[in-house]
Amino acid sequence: MKNVSAVIVLLLVGILSSCIPHKDTVYYQNKSTATDTINLLVEQQKPYRVQINDILNIQVKALDQENVAIFNPIGDANLNASSAERAYFDGFTVDTHGNIRVPTLGYINVLGRTTEEIQKMIEEQLLVEQFKETANIFVTVKLAGLRYSASGEVGSPGTQTLFQERVNIYQAIANVGEITDFGNRKDVHIIRQYPQGQQIHHLDLTDVQVMESPFYFVQPNDMIYVPPLKQKAIGLGTNGIQTFTTILAVITSISSIILLTTRL
Repeated sequence: MKNVSAVIVLLLVGILSSCIPHKDTVYYQNKSTATDTINLLVEQQKPYRVQINDILNIQVKALDQENVAIFNPIGDANLNASSAERAYFDGFTVDTHGNIRVPTLGYINVLGRTTEEIQKMIEEQLLVEQFKETANIFVTVKLAGLRYSASGEVGSPGTQTLFQERVNIYQAIANVGEITDFGNRKDVHIIRQYPQGQQIHHLDLTDVQVMESPFYFVQPNDMIYVPPLKQKAIGLGTNGIQTFTTILAVITSISSIILLTTRL
């Protein structure tokens, strides 16, 4: 009986210590208040400022479109390429000095500027050097896709490029196959690029208050890392049934070996 009791205790301890709690897998939990209604203001996203290695999509329009054809990529040679590939070949890449090279205008420093500021700067320079106001120059500047990478406990680690203005952390993770059962949703790392270097920020995706975080929205060149839970190292299972089955199989095997050795 003592042996049986010891086995039962061992099973219970293994189940309790190794299975992943339900609360660690649920998003949008209201951890700060007990009320059912949650009113949150999503963090106001500050205008993104261009960094080194960003790719800009610049389009110039005028009454006579032939006069501005040199500024606009033809794109015919890359019809079979993906949108990301076309953006890479036809876009304007910010070099290590923070410059882009624009036809007839030469090098323009755009580092740390918003797309609106770059847009106005190019319009003004074109009006001064190339055209008159009667040409009705119209310039649009956009980032050539929001590119980020994800690694760790996600379904499909790798780099993604999304062609939209704003992407929050939940959308970004959904596009890389979601967080696995063993991913730590309470401590998702956002590795963000800054002019002075990289910084790591931590997000608890199980807390609904994350929507008020200044890092709720993903920025270009962000790296998302989802660390594993300690249960992965134990390797017994993600829930009680899996853990019980694993431990029971191990104990059965050990018991069989003991019985065989004692009979010999």
